[in-house]
Amino acid sequence: MLRLFKIVALVAAFALVGVTAQANEPAKTNTMAPAKKEAASSSSTTTTTTTTATKSSTANADIVTTAMSAGNFKTLTNLLQSAGLVDTLKGPGPFTVFAPTDAAFAKLPAGTLEDLMKPESKAKLRSILTYHVAPGKLNSADLTGKQLTQNTVQGSSLSISGSPSGSITVGSAKVSGAEVLCSNGAIYAIDTVLMPPSAPAKQM
Repeated sequence: MLRLFKIVALVAAFALVGVTAQANEPAKTNTMAPAKKEAASSSSTTTTTTTTATKSSTANADIVTTAMSAGNFKTLTNLLQSAGLVDTLKGPGPFTVFAPTDAAFAKLPAGTLEDLMKPESKAKLRSILTYHVAPGKLNSADLTGKQLTQNTVQGSSLSISGSPSGSITVGSAKVSGAEVLCSNGAIYAIDTVLMPPSAPAKQM
């Protein structure tokens, strides 16, 4: 009986030591929360930087890429592909393109576009398209309030008239909106497809 009492007393002593040690143990600090917060902040910074870079690269796109992104030059970009002029207008240039909109091409007589897309009409198509391209980069300030005769890549010249108020006409076409600056030139949207004099197109 005395031996059993000693064993119980010994167990109780060990239990008391354990409780005391646990009570005296310093509280652990949670160091993970700041790390998570820092990681979230880093992720936010990365996202912002990526978005800014995307906007910058879009603003510096070439003429063809810009025209395709605009959404109102679908017919023109398809014709550029058929004429084999895409690589040229994606090159260093610089070029100024007086670009007929989809609405401008829709005003052509029925069947005109279909004929131009035929392989045997490639020379004629190139002549028409290059008549809308001027070498060099023309800003609106170069045209406003001036009367110009501008050479084209096709070989013929275009008459350009800019009023002091900012409206611009190119041949028989009116420019709609401001120019769109590209990495290798500028685009002016026009409301009419211009037909060149019957002269062969120069090679681009």
